Amino acid sequence: MKRYNLLLQNIPDFVKHLQAQGEVLAPHTKGDNSFSFDKVTDANNVILDYNRTLQSIRKFFLPPTERLLNYSLTENTFTKVEIENNQRIFLGVHSYDMQAVLKLDFNFSDRTPEVNYLKRRENCTFIGVSFEPDDFHFSRSVGITVEATEGFDIFLNRHENGYEVQVLTERGEGIIKGFNALENAPELAETNRQFKNKIKFNHNRLPEVMEQSWKSPVWDEVAKRCVGCGTCNLVCPTCYCFNVVDNVDLSLKDGSRDRHWDGCMLNSFAAVAGGENFRETLASRQRHRIYRKFKYITDKTGDPWCVGCGRCAAYCTADISIVEIINQLSDEFEQNYLRKSAAPAEQII
Repeated sequence: MKRYNLLLQNIPDFVKHLQAQGEVLAPHTKGDNSFSFDKVTDANNVILDYNRTLQSIRKFFLPPTERLLNYSLTENTFTKVEIENNQRIFLGVHSYDMQAVLKLDFNFSDRTPEVNYLKRRENCTFIGVSFEPDDFHFSRSVGITVEATEGFDIFLNRHENGYEVQVLTERGEGIIKGFNALENAPELAETNRQFKNKIKFNHNRLPEVMEQSWKSPVWDEVAKRCVGCGTCNLVCPTCYCFNVVDNVDLSLKDGSRDRHWDGCMLNSFAAVAGGENFRETLASRQRHRIYRKFKYITDKTGDPWCVGCGRCAAYCTADISIVEIINQLSDEFEQNYLRKSAAPAEQII
């Protein structure tokens, strides 16, 4: 791995160098206190020192709404919408958001491949950047450090005067070729960035905790505060559920098939014909959301499907924290274990 030094004053020139090679998408300020990944039109507007973006880069591979095909009812024909896969460079991605993309790669490649998503994933370069954990980040608790480089072509690790540039792949080498403002740099000492927000148990134990938590009173306690708005689903970088609808125009001759994001916290998500709803209560929907992150897919892959970005808690309208939920379930699991261990042998039998 090659290492270089990028000074802060040279970042705009670095961004311009990237723009000459393809569309660059990077964090920008949004409002007074928020950030958003957008196409770069002015290199000076790129923000690399940020806590988190409102949405992850998921939105570029799985858009909130998209047209799948157009059709004619009179001619009984349809035309698929072509998906562009131009060269795109994602600059300033945090490690947890990169891990989220890798998890979505699994979801959309497993069994029946989702061609629209996979097409958009082609010709993408990823440049990561380190971050300082805030009150909501807990990615280390799910096995993702600030400096995790898996999936990246280049990684920028912040230091006092700029960034250490780690070139990780051949694609990364091609990207920086010709940019002469980089200096050779020795390997930096490992930075021990501290996380304030932590899950109590190692993430490997959480499927076992979930196994014993189906009937936990914690779900009803959380449901008393939850309003079922679905914000947690919308901002989660590993949520990928969507709904598909047909829209027929007023002439009843032509129409389109469109899809849009959906979420398991919405009341209509598990509704079926006949007025039945498989998850009618907020408690059951909260349980399903948590099990999707720490049980169902984890049983298959061995990894949690939560990346610890903290978005669901940071933007929750009811101040519900997924870390607090997991820690409450862990405490309950521990108490039950100690109670069983202390019980006389005849009671256990």
